[in-house]
Amino acid sequence: MPLATRMREAEHSFAEGEKYFILEDFAKSLYYFQRALELNSENAAIHYKVAEILAKGNKQDDLLRAAQSIETALGLEKKNKYFYILASSIYASLNNFSQAAQILETMMEEIKGTDEYLYELAALYQYDHKPEEAIKVYTRAENILGINEVSSLQKERLYLEQGKVNEAIQEGQRLMAAFPEEDRYVLGFAETLSQFKQGDKAIGYLENYLMVHPDAGDAKMMLAGFYHDSGKEQKSRELMASVFDDPSLPVNNKVILLGSQVAVLAQNQLKNIKDPDTETFSIALFDKLRKSNPNDPAVHVIGGDLFLAMNKNSEAEEEYRNAIRCKSTSYDAWEKLSYLESQQNEFDSLIAHTEQGMELFPNQARLYYLNGYAQLRKKHYREAIGALEQAKKLSSSDPGLVGEINGLLGDSYNATKEYQKSDKAYDEALAVNPDNDFILNNYSYYLALRKENLEKAEKMSSRLIKSHPENASYLDTYSWVLYMREKYKEAKKIMEKAIGIGNANATLFEHYGDILFQLGKIDEAVEQWQKSKSLDNGNALIDKKIANRKLY
Repeated sequence: MPLATRMREAEHSFAEGEKYFILEDFAKSLYYFQRALELNSENAAIHYKVAEILAKGNKQDDLLRAAQSIETALGLEKKNKYFYILASSIYASLNNFSQAAQILETMMEEIKGTDEYLYELAALYQYDHKPEEAIKVYTRAENILGINEVSSLQKERLYLEQGKVNEAIQEGQRLMAAFPEEDRYVLGFAETLSQFKQGDKAIGYLENYLMVHPDAGDAKMMLAGFYHDSGKEQKSRELMASVFDDPSLPVNNKVILLGSQVAVLAQNQLKNIKDPDTETFSIALFDKLRKSNPNDPAVHVIGGDLFLAMNKNSEAEEEYRNAIRCKSTSYDAWEKLSYLESQQNEFDSLIAHTEQGMELFPNQARLYYLNGYAQLRKKHYREAIGALEQAKKLSSSDPGLVGEINGLLGDSYNATKEYQKSDKAYDEALAVNPDNDFILNNYSYYLALRKENLEKAEKMSSRLIKSHPENASYLDTYSWVLYMREKYKEAKKIMEKAIGIGNANATLFEHYGDILFQLGKIDEAVEQWQKSKSLDNGNALIDKKIANRKLY
């Protein structure tokens, strides 16, 4: 093929390769570029494009082929910076950081005006675990481009990682001297010192800075934290109080600072440690915050967290309510309020708040779960089932919660007499946690009432009282299962144990009477029924039992 014809075909193939490259059809693009190479193997640009496409793959073989192509391109053309940049990137992807760095070094020697890539070069030396080389390159960058945040902060960190504290301090001082009004450099340097166990030096820098800039609120906040960490609690509290008295500081910063106090109190709570001084001080800070920002929902959320960390649940509940009144969009506030209401059996309020929360957070399973729980306790069984089924759909990744939901579904379906669904829900709950006391008790009791699967009910109830031999309610359930199995003597023995524990309720005395009746002890049975009636038994048949001396 004549040379001119071959060159025209090579140009055509290159153009086609570019077209498909733009369209991101890299397979076709690579085909045309390789065709162009067959026709013109001395064209550096074609080798570059082949390398560029191959470098997009993650396979080792593709990257090695890309490296070969870009090396060929560089052999043909030494003055194109994009060739060097791609070559360095390919070797970095192959984790050959030494070669990647050497390529950039060569580029800077060959091509003037490429000093902007000194930062990439320094990073490569860091990846290659050559901190001294990285520091030299950052210094080169500073000599050309001036002192700046990137190079100074990286040099600080590299010096500290090597334990060269004095050199790191000198770098921090140079940056702060170059930009004396940039408080973030002071704060960043102090934070870095603290991370590397140089807390005393960090405190010194912040104290000096505040002498010149007494209104620097962020510096006060950081210094207060460092004082606390170093055991200088009085100094810490004085600074924190001044921060909360400063109206120019953002409220969110104060919320974060109070959050650190909440974290301390929460840890104390876990360790059962009482710290009245910290509690009093934290409440005083919160009072300042609440007084100056009464309509900020974040303030009330942190207030709720504060009181919760001190076991002041009623105060916490009120603050979470205030947060919601202030249109809080914090899911945490809605969930914590709902749990507190559930603990206080405030079911009407719980239903109202969870329904509002479900509109704001339609994918949060726990709100549906708590709504279903409240509906069940209010005997709104259909509403409970709807909420619980939705909670179940949303919590497939949380088997523990699914187990709890299934337990409530078992109760709800039992109440609507959908016994097959009820049993299925209970069985699924026990598959997650076979020792769930609540479910073992309810499931076995309801089976006994229905006189179905009594052998299964006895096994579950027997298992329960082995774990809780002194629980009168569980003993009553076991006794009642035995009664339904017509094991009256065994049932009597268990029921007497339940009553003997003390504080027996009307149901236990009525059940005991029923057992005695089946054993032919009519007078004793009537006596137990009378005891049951005296305790406000809600069973309408109790009077009839007593009057006619027989079971109904």
